[in-house]
Amino acid sequence: MLITRAEVEGVAPLAVRLANRRIEAIGRDLAPLAGEDVLDAAGGALLPGLHDHHLHLSALAAAMGSVRCGPPQVSGAEQLALALRGASGGDWIRGVGYHESVAGDLDRDRLDALVADRPIRIQHRTGSAWLLNSRGVERLGLDLELGPPGVERDASGRATGRLFRLDGWLRERLRDGGWPSLADVSRRLASRGVTGLTDATAGNSGAELRAFVRASDAGELLQRLVVMGTPDLPDPAHGSVERGAVKLVLDERELPAMDELAARIARAHEAGRAAAIHCVTLAELVLAAGALRASGAREGDRIEHASVCPPDAAHLLAELPVAVVTQPGLVWERGDAYRVDVEPDDRPWLYRLRGLLDAGVPLGAGTDAPFGEPDPWLAMQAAVDRRTRFGAVLGPDERLSPERALGLFTSSATAPGSRPRRVEPGARADLCLLERPWSQVRCELAQSKVVATFRDGVEIFRATAES
Repeated sequence: MLITRAEVEGVAPLAVRLANRRIEAIGRDLAPLAGEDVLDAAGGALLPGLHDHHLHLSALAAAMGSVRCGPPQVSGAEQLALALRGASGGDWIRGVGYHESVAGDLDRDRLDALVADRPIRIQHRTGSAWLLNSRGVERLGLDLELGPPGVERDASGRATGRLFRLDGWLRERLRDGGWPSLADVSRRLASRGVTGLTDATAGNSGAELRAFVRASDAGELLQRLVVMGTPDLPDPAHGSVERGAVKLVLDERELPAMDELAARIARAHEAGRAAAIHCVTLAELVLAAGALRASGAREGDRIEHASVCPPDAAHLLAELPVAVVTQPGLVWERGDAYRVDVEPDDRPWLYRLRGLLDAGVPLGAGTDAPFGEPDPWLAMQAAVDRRTRFGAVLGPDERLSPERALGLFTSSATAPGSRPRRVEPGARADLCLLERPWSQVRCELAQSKVVATFRDGVEIFRATAES
């Protein structure tokens, strides 16, 4: 293919020739070869393809067919009941994105009051819990047997309908092992310029890896994919799907001893893999930093989220060869709730950006989809302006320039926070073509004018500085 009239790093008009999946040449006077496809960029900026360094791909595909149960689509118990009762036919009603601001702490009895005649399972927006009504509890047999750890019970031993970190068990128990098609979600991501993904699901094992490979070979999955997962995750030896870090999830309610966590990190290293540690509280982050130091942190090790990271914790991370992969889009999506729910002393340190970079910590970004919106441009906008959905500013000192924000999504797939990739001869032809020159997009980012949320290809919300 020959791309003509493109802007590359501020220079236009340029032609860019692609051959054998690489950029072969860039110049002003490249003429089409016989039989070569030609794409007119019409002055738009040609950028390296975006890489989402942290999302959950199959969960995102499943969420596209689920009932939205949280803000902004649902903001009260009555709206939640209407949304659930309006679910299309089938057996189970599957909901996603629930937050307590909608109807409080849900359990089976509260869900029964909303819908009692069909089994319901609703995923909390953090991804850490599933909430069931009584029909759902009965279907899973939890009134007849204890089930695994993670099934909550009241003082009498009755299942409450709350399941914690039991995604794999739930999927196996439901026997709906049909893998969701990735075609729609992959094309939706491609339409945002996303050419690479890192699936950060802790439970990924051989079965999930094989499903990703099948989707890639069938043309359903267009992006290159790095797959995190369990310590026994096999190496796929595939051109577009590769094995990533061992994912280690910390939960402040049940933190391991530091030597235990250090041993798990060391075993990942011995197997030739990095460790990626999920940290959303300060206690989890400090424990992770200590265990990484004790085990001997290596290049490629990662902290996922670092949701609360005060200066002392940032300096701890800066002393280690680790990167942070954060989610600036959550400032926009959840920032208004954070301003109520998070302690005032912690608010300046939420989803930090400039502070981590200034401390010397390599920084990449992901969307955490489906627990965040799968739109890197929304995340970049939030990185630039730090605005919440309703216009408040959260952590103004953490703002980045548009170029630094773009760099969060253009570093190497296996080295988030490394030098941003460039459109240059020899580079992979994984590219993002914008409709406008970068100078115009940069101006829009700086003026808070490109934030948009899409669902099923339809824009449903747009926020600007003016509104």
